[in-house]
Amino acid sequence: MNVLAIGDIVGARGCAFVAKHLPHLKRLKGIDYCVANAENAFNGLGISPELADGLLSAGVDMITTGNHVFRNKGVYEYLDSCRYILRPANYYDNNPGRGVAVADFGPWRAGIINLSGQAFLEHAGNPFWCVDRLLEEVAGCRVILLDFHAEATAEKRAMGYYLDGRVSAVFGTHTHVQTADEQILPAGTGYITDLGMTGCIDSVLGVTPESSVAWLKSGLPAKFAVAEGPQMLCGCVFEIDSATGRCTGVERICVT
Repeated sequence: MNVLAIGDIVGARGCAFVAKHLPHLKRLKGIDYCVANAENAFNGLGISPELADGLLSAGVDMITTGNHVFRNKGVYEYLDSCRYILRPANYYDNNPGRGVAVADFGPWRAGIINLSGQAFLEHAGNPFWCVDRLLEEVAGCRVILLDFHAEATAEKRAMGYYLDGRVSAVFGTHTHVQTADEQILPAGTGYITDLGMTGCIDSVLGVTPESSVAWLKSGLPAKFAVAEGPQMLCGCVFEIDSATGRCTGVERICVT
């Protein structure tokens, strides 16, 4: 089984870039399942039902999110009704949406989990305690994938080793910069600290350099504008043995 995990998609242009390149990328890499983080799809903050539907129609099988998921209130009902979008499972129980899903492949199933880190992020319960409970929910799944939307590299790597041999792949999102540490951990879990960003190349994490510099230089609130220009799609392909759930290959990708 080949799983494509796509890093944080920024803005409508990022979504359009995914829609343009994903069909060919899936054929080229023999992708069986695609997970994409799209919490920055709606003007850089949050996601809308329309953008989510567009990504699903383009070939994304499961949308994951993170700390900006609730910025657009228009998505609340969609989070409750759509089976193909997740929000971090360690958010408040009364929040819209859910944090775990199961995909049926006939003779076997795959579990997909979305979690938020605690370091430098708000409103998230302990992800280590939460993931133990969630693994019980997907105990019948041969393949288990985790999008760990977290800020701190150490927290992400700690989660990777905590779950090594218990899940098929752990991929980090949120920091928008692709890391060069893709690997198969000792007990067979595929891992990368951050998938990277899908959005404008000439930007600061997807927003215009001018708006980012203005905020950092002044210390005053600033409105971030999604950058325009040539796009890139960053992510990782995990080759997984569906019989054992072990990862057998990891490949970083960046499409421009």
